[in-house]
Amino acid sequence: MEFIKKFFSRLDFSFQPVTIFPLLILLLTYPAMKWLPIEYCYENHLIENFQLVVLGATMVICLKAKTDKKFFISLFLVCIILFLREINCGRTIFFPVEGVENAFYSWKDIPYGYLAHPLYGLFMAGCGLYFILTKSYKVLFNYLINAKLAVWNWIFLFLGIILGTLGEEISNMPLEEMTETLFYLSFMALIYLQGQNKEYIKLTESKND
Repeated sequence: MEFIKKFFSRLDFSFQPVTIFPLLILLLTYPAMKWLPIEYCYENHLIENFQLVVLGATMVICLKAKTDKKFFISLFLVCIILFLREINCGRTIFFPVEGVENAFYSWKDIPYGYLAHPLYGLFMAGCGLYFILTKSYKVLFNYLINAKLAVWNWIFLFLGIILGTLGEEISNMPLEEMTETLFYLSFMALIYLQGQNKEYIKLTESKND
């Protein structure tokens, strides 16, 4: 009973200024599905490039976090993983098929392309090792049981995951890309609040020895 009471006391239903960004994307998703030119959803175009800007901004927020520096460096590394995923480790930037829109050579068609996935896997393993060696998992656990929960941002984040998966399943590119952007902006908002917001930091800063 005490656990439930504590959990509900952590819920923050206030609408933080940073939450405006994912809300705006959510509101624009349906109009985008109806009227946005499909080419804006292609690789290296408007939405994809905006996603990269959001991930870049999130990296800066991680590096400028006011507390739990090593944990936020772990999140910085997660952002790099997501960034590399968005550009297919550079394949969609450096290896387009000439004369064919939104088409790119496969790694098997690129010299030494067979190294891409193993190297990407090694980088992710290195990020996981950093997370373990710096004991950032203790900070994560502390956040899970003590941190304020920005309810709207968490809702938007899970909506981004669910609707993005749906968009991929039904091959609706505007839905997929818009809700992927929703996920990234919600992720950025959550990191910003925990790393920069004094009220959020105050609740957890003394509990992660």
